[in-house]
Amino acid sequence: MPAEEPARTAPVPAQSAHLEAGPSAPAALLRSLGEHHASVPVPSSGSTLRKILAFAGPGYLVSVGYMDPGNWATSLAGGSQFGYTLLSVILLSNLMAIVLQALAARLGIASGLDLAQACRAHYPRPVNLVLFGACELAIIACDLAEVIGTAIALKLLFGIPLTVGCLLTALDAFLVLMLMQRGFRWLEAFVIALIIIIMGCFVYEIVIAGPAMGEIGAGLLRSGEILGNPAMLYIAIGIIGATVMPHNLYLHSSIVQTRAYERTDTGRRQAIRFATFDSTLALMLALFINGAILVLAAAVFHKSGRTDVVEIEQAYELLAPALGATLAATLFGIALLASGLNSTVTATLAGQIVMEGFLSLKMNPVTQRLLTRGVAIVPVVVVGMLYGDEGTGRLLVLSQVILSMQLPFAVIPLVQFVSSRKIMGSFVISRSLMALASTIAALIVGLNMKLLADMVLG
Repeated sequence: MPAEEPARTAPVPAQSAHLEAGPSAPAALLRSLGEHHASVPVPSSGSTLRKILAFAGPGYLVSVGYMDPGNWATSLAGGSQFGYTLLSVILLSNLMAIVLQALAARLGIASGLDLAQACRAHYPRPVNLVLFGACELAIIACDLAEVIGTAIALKLLFGIPLTVGCLLTALDAFLVLMLMQRGFRWLEAFVIALIIIIMGCFVYEIVIAGPAMGEIGAGLLRSGEILGNPAMLYIAIGIIGATVMPHNLYLHSSIVQTRAYERTDTGRRQAIRFATFDSTLALMLALFINGAILVLAAAVFHKSGRTDVVEIEQAYELLAPALGATLAATLFGIALLASGLNSTVTATLAGQIVMEGFLSLKMNPVTQRLLTRGVAIVPVVVVGMLYGDEGTGRLLVLSQVILSMQLPFAVIPLVQFVSSRKIMGSFVISRSLMALASTIAALIVGLNMKLLADMVLG
């Protein structure tokens, strides 16, 4: 964890109840994450490295959503069924995520509003209610993946029954609360430590699996056949939903404001630059981890003809005999547990940000987390009772497709806001970036329409 307050820091804005003046910050809106707003010091002088370290953190919280258990389900299914082909989708979705997260950070820093607050300030109430409902559905889908992933990890490592493991995941609300009470940097340090564990586990797995580098390179370039294969498209859209997560856009636009950068044009411009660097670096790390899951499935299962491996538990049981290393399965379970624990942080914060931003309603974080977890736990228990543990993997993939379906409800408002000079002032995005962001939004909408058409037509 970076050192605490440097010798010289940018002045922390006065602790008023309202937002600092940005191009479009209505005085009636409370500051995003008020208790942690501008709580992390930023050096006003010194080396670039010190400033990079001061801004490092929010990007890694965001990157957690790109390597959560939902990613495991879609990447395992994609790798075992189609080999390395869907690596191109992971790469594309990660590049899309880098652009969209950079825009979310720009919105939060330049306007003083997180995405939920911007929606409330600039859309009529009926539209806001629809957007709020869509975002809450996305958070529940994400929670569903976390509940299943964490419960499966507890079962694999400690033999805890899946239903009991699901109930135990509700306790993570207290972990998040404890970390946030110590300060936002403690939360970031916890997240980064678990990411390092996940990365270390997968470095070992990939080295042992020994995938063919030429096939990995080919997989990164193959994409044409995806649109013509409904089964492949379903997994591909699930990967996009698991990678570009709608609630992460709300999250990022808020947590970048935890830095005590100068609330001036110069300070905001510098903050945007360092925040974009932070999120881009973190998402490249997420690309490695997300891609490693698919590569592992392709190298171990698809290559041996096991195209039926879609469940995380199947992968765990087959890894050790396939690779001839007992440690491989154990590390797989440890990485899954770290991923499940880590992803609770993003969903907790995103839920708080969305509720406060859209409704100006503050709820006790523990109560809110237990409520959303309860909603996610019920379908897992029901599916477990009706279909057994083997049904949870398919439920994981479905949750990621639901996430993808919610993406337009977050991406379109984001692109509209950062393209508005009224909202962004001098920080409005260029026409070329607007065209790129609009293309990404159109691609997301088009893929979802294609999926809906395939589902309706059987």
